[in-house]
Amino acid sequence: MTERDSYFMQRAIQLAEEGMNSNAGGPFGAVVVKNNEIIAEGFNKVTSTNDPTAHAEVTAIREACKKLNSFQLDDCVLYTSCEPCPMCLGAIYWARPKKVFYACNREDAADIGFDDQYIYDEIDADMSNRKIEFSKINREEALVVFEKWTTKNNKTEY
Repeated sequence: MTERDSYFMQRAIQLAEEGMNSNAGGPFGAVVVKNNEIIAEGFNKVTSTNDPTAHAEVTAIREACKKLNSFQLDDCVLYTSCEPCPMCLGAIYWARPKKVFYACNREDAADIGFDDQYIYDEIDADMSNRKIEFSKINREEALVVFEKWTTKNNKTEY
């Protein structure tokens, strides 16, 4: 970790507090850095936007991708005030930054009421044993679209 990394993390922490103080959502902030410059910032906006996906990391990733005109964060670094939840972790892997720094961990988040352990448990559970019922239907019809994807000539791979 460098002094510059600490600077970027301090900004993520500052955003967490700003979002919290403005009642946008929970106390979480994130920044995306490319070439040693902040290109996007975000804080949790779940309750102010009624959007359960508006976590700090997701809002920062969305802004960064828009600025870069890309769905990937090539050569970017994400700084987040807390270890990413399972949803944000998935978004991070899809966005493919080269590195992630985080401050608080999932246990710290659980201590203040943001416990994601049940989601980790659900991911590991068999579909038939999940708390929310999942039922598979119309697979054959959906597979037709998947088959068309495999032969589509002008698709953008990701």
